[in-house]
Amino acid sequence: MTTPISSPAATPTPAAAGGGDGGLRKAAEAFEAVILRQLMASMRQAKLGDDIFGSSATDNFREMADAKTADSVAAMRQFGIADMVEAQFRGRAAAAAAGAVQ
Repeated sequence: MTTPISSPAATPTPAAAGGGDGGLRKAAEAFEAVILRQLMASMRQAKLGDDIFGSSATDNFREMADAKTADSVAAMRQFGIADMVEAQFRGRAAAAAAGAVQ
């Protein structure tokens, strides 16, 4: 028995897919994490000297550690990027809902 890969009925709604307030919050935090990863990568490129123990394995480990750190910092919401993104999209969603009601 084969099932279709995608059908309109099988497509999850935004609320079922973690949409709503939780989905917007998670998306905003993920966006902040991306910005923080890029910031940390830029800081790593600005080396003041040669790393005597440097290797590609060390670089890969640092990138993974930076990604985890960026995710953790974004989850704490200390930079405010996620809050601003969330507020902006929440305002647009409210305006769209008000426009649909009229």
